[in-house]
Amino acid sequence: QVQLVESGGGLAQAGGSLRLSCAASGRTFSSYAMGWFRQAPGKEREFVAAIRRSGRSTRYADSVKGRFTISRDNAKNTVYLQMNSLKPEDTAVYYCAADSDYYSDAWSYWGQGTQVTVSS
Repeated sequence: QVQLVESGGGLAQAGGSLRLSCAASGRTFSSYAMGWFRQAPGKEREFVAAIRRSGRSTRYADSVKGRFTISRDNAKNTVYLQMNSLKPEDTAVYYCAADSDYYSDAWSYWGQGTQVTVSS
């Protein structure tokens, strides 16, 4: 079992920035690929970003490329999502996830989510 806890959500103005954190416990953090997903009201959950165990490779949804950056600090068992140039369309509950497969279509472990609201 892996426990994941997100933090750092809140209210930001359009064009502003937020950094989300996801702290992991229960298993060796460096053994897992990590991902970020989001779900807006009335919409399905969508992929945002993912990072390999080593941190050497990342991938992003087209909607956030050039604005969001996923990173990890294995010494702190934490993955981050730096969100810049925020848009109202980024408003959603953001979830972190863990899996052994960087390309997983069904991620094994999920956090509780943190709300991000971007005002226009």
